[in-house]
Amino acid sequence: MTALEAPESAGRYDVPLLVSRTRELEALDSVLNGLGEGGPTIVDVSGEAGIGKSRLLSEFRARIIRDHGITVLSGRASEYEQHIPFRPFCDAFADLDPRALRADAELARAVAPIVNGWSGPDPRDGNGNAVDRFALYQATASLLRQLGETGLVVLILDDLHWADPASLELVDYLIRHPVRSSVVLIVSHRGRQTPRALTAALTRGADSGSVLHVGLGPLSRKDCVEKLAPGLDRRHAEEFHSASEGNPLYFLAMVHAHRSGVRSSSAYRTDVLTDPSGLPPGLLALLLAELDPLGPVERRLLATCAVLGEHATPGMLQAVSEQSAQDVADGLQELLRRDLVRPEGKGRGVVLRHPVVRALVYESINPSERAQSHHRAAAALASVGAPVAERANHVARSLPGGWDEEAAAVLVEAAELVALTAPAASAYWLEVVLGLMPSSPVHADARNELTLRRARVLSVAGELHKSRDLLHELIADSGAEDERLHASAVALCALVERHLGHYQEATALLRRQLGELRRAPTAETVLLGVEMGTTALVAGSYSEARGVVADALTTARALGDRVGEAWALAVAAQGETYEGETRSARALADAASAAADALTDSDLAGSCELLAQLASAEMLLERYADAERHADRGLTIARRGRQLYVTPHLLICKAYVCLMTCRISSSVRFADEAESIARGFASDELLAFVLGLKSLIVMQATAPGDPASVAVAEEAVATAAASDSWFASLAWCMLGSVTNFVRPDRSIQALLRAGGPDLRRLQPSMRPTFLELLTAAAMARGEVGAAAQWAERADCEAVHLDLPTQRAAALQAQALILASAGEPAAAAVKYAEAAEECAKAGATLRQAHSLLLGASLMASAGRIRQGTDMWQRGHGLIAGTGAQLLLALAELVRPAVDAPEPAVPDELAALTPREREIVHLVARGLTSQAVATQLFLSYRTVESHLGNAYRKLGVSSRAALAALVVGAAVRPKSSP
Repeated sequence: MTALEAPESAGRYDVPLLVSRTRELEALDSVLNGLGEGGPTIVDVSGEAGIGKSRLLSEFRARIIRDHGITVLSGRASEYEQHIPFRPFCDAFADLDPRALRADAELARAVAPIVNGWSGPDPRDGNGNAVDRFALYQATASLLRQLGETGLVVLILDDLHWADPASLELVDYLIRHPVRSSVVLIVSHRGRQTPRALTAALTRGADSGSVLHVGLGPLSRKDCVEKLAPGLDRRHAEEFHSASEGNPLYFLAMVHAHRSGVRSSSAYRTDVLTDPSGLPPGLLALLLAELDPLGPVERRLLATCAVLGEHATPGMLQAVSEQSAQDVADGLQELLRRDLVRPEGKGRGVVLRHPVVRALVYESINPSERAQSHHRAAAALASVGAPVAERANHVARSLPGGWDEEAAAVLVEAAELVALTAPAASAYWLEVVLGLMPSSPVHADARNELTLRRARVLSVAGELHKSRDLLHELIADSGAEDERLHASAVALCALVERHLGHYQEATALLRRQLGELRRAPTAETVLLGVEMGTTALVAGSYSEARGVVADALTTARALGDRVGEAWALAVAAQGETYEGETRSARALADAASAAADALTDSDLAGSCELLAQLASAEMLLERYADAERHADRGLTIARRGRQLYVTPHLLICKAYVCLMTCRISSSVRFADEAESIARGFASDELLAFVLGLKSLIVMQATAPGDPASVAVAEEAVATAAASDSWFASLAWCMLGSVTNFVRPDRSIQALLRAGGPDLRRLQPSMRPTFLELLTAAAMARGEVGAAAQWAERADCEAVHLDLPTQRAAALQAQALILASAGEPAAAAVKYAEAAEECAKAGATLRQAHSLLLGASLMASAGRIRQGTDMWQRGHGLIAGTGAQLLLALAELVRPAVDAPEPAVPDELAALTPREREIVHLVARGLTSQAVATQLFLSYRTVESHLGNAYRKLGVSSRAALAALVVGAAVRPKSSP
């Protein structure tokens, strides 16, 4: 028998069979059987400690492997490893066949932190870029999808109430984005100890139908008495059931104690019986009583097992407990015989029988001895090349309260390694170091640098308030002696304040620092100036910071600061674009583009937000190719340089460009990624901005009447709350957009909320678009006068902006007025002109929309051929693009353009369709130039067609032609 083989023993009291969980097993089976039918793919198993969650999942795992050969990956979180990133996922993927990733080297690199653990340098993608946590989440979903394509896969994650923040965020991602293949995710947790983030994610998933909840309740008296205590007299068994309230762990502990004659515990500390699981004190005492018969070696080994967790292999136990190999082997046999430890299940060692037992043993260890054990564990793990994150967990628990340079170095290394993929763990390890670092002047610089680093990772982790508080302390303590660090702290603090929506605080902070630097401008002056401009822009008051940005540009040029110059130009370009000053914005965008393109990626490593601002300006200036090019470059640099807060802006810019250019599936994908990162960053302002634009994308990607886009937009405005910032105003505008046709009252309310009574808060560079929406909503409510006023204002705004799609919006507003006045032909012409404007900008989606709206009006005016031509052009632009809303509109319009041509008078039968069209317009009194304009033809072409008509009809003047057409209208007609 090996050291890890459990001996047969009557002392063991593990449950030999699963008791009274038939309903729960059937629920789990139903999820497997319903795959591919639109049912839930995630199962939420919850219940109190000891109720049997792990036992249920163990039984289910064994059954599906035995009966169906299903691939099962199972892992669990643990109480004393909550700062090791992705611990339950790493545990689960330890079951993965190594051959599964051989065919995809790029995916293998991307998921290495989860599949292989945290050894080696930062995880990188195929291009050498550092992988951020959201890219890691996408890669994990891709891995699961790939595994599911070759057969059913079940991923089981147990005890998630102890999961680290990174694991919880990844679970949230998988709930929001269920894997679209044969993959089932099962999570278990204790309800009362579950982190709010996990509870919210599971509740949201249950509401959407992707999560099935399975709650485990107490066992019945009959099941406990007859199945868990066979042979025990019924009176005692029933007493134990009442005392345990049907909790199988407690019930079995009492049965075991009764049979063993155990009554009390004396050898282990009883002053630590504070159980977070909420178990009765009697149970804790009974569990500790099991440990009384152990000898010194077994006690030491058991304590070492509690310290090591899943690393409790014979070799590690020998190194940490400082026992001989023979003593370890003999001691393990005794612990296995008593069922205090069990084989870990993956061939790596042993684990204590239940997490509650581990907690009791761990907390009973003398704190000094426990710290020494962790110190030896860290050293032993280092000797076998264990990942630094695994070692850091022991190092952090080994520090007795004094300063240790070597230990601090390990923790700082671990914090740096996981800063991008698990920032919460990074912040924790830095906190441990800072808590022990002496406050002496010798350590002042190092302390300030680590404090700034911790504030940065806290902001990345979404802990914006904690980051802000830390930065305020650092700014107050650092003083002016380290100007670079002080300015960096102020700039980061202003950025955090901005993302919290504290625009006045951010501005005041920046003004104060700029005032202190005014006498001797430096590169830090430029940094603070561009942050001031950015803050003012997001607050909707760029005009107030225009001078500061101009000063920053002047300073950058004087210093020869090429990065600062490009950044100041980008901020100015974005600011002037927002304000609707198109001419100056174009010149600034040209200059910013030239300056940014001349910089290397290394130059931009810490300043890639300027690419986001430049791309945004180019997007609003309708330079879609340039915007996409700069957004792509920005994403590469942001991910490599750990500037996570920039990525949602870059992604939503790409999403909007893809929307306008009718690449709908790509647009949805980028918007989804932007949303995931924005949620992780925990900035309400940023999330409102992303959700607002995403709602517009969802509307175009779904069929008419689908409520998804309105739900996204409503969440956006709820997130924005009472803010009047640019982002909040835009969120309200997007709500006005997605409700425009289905709820015109709500649309008007949203747009007026965004713009205020005079609409001055509406984004100037997009104001014609929003005015067109108001025109449409007013027309839907029968308010023709108000609609005409909105349309007239849209035209004035569009003339000032001189942007093609904004001119198109004004033309469409005019078309609505003409159509309501009974002039369908004139309205159709306006839509045709709008389509041409959109074509100039490459706004394919809006071009198609204009053509389809104009097609039905053209057909209703009797110009079937022209209407058909517009329909075909519009439909051709969106076919196969996933633009579901416009495809539905095309089908709605199709019957009108498919109607037969009206009968042709015999006198005009000899004319071609184009000649008849021109003749009818001339007969109405239009000049040749007017006809050319309306039909989008050249003057010469119209005159040529008119000459042919004169010859065929035998007339020589316009008057004769008009008389012939009028007379033909009342005589018999022939088919065309």
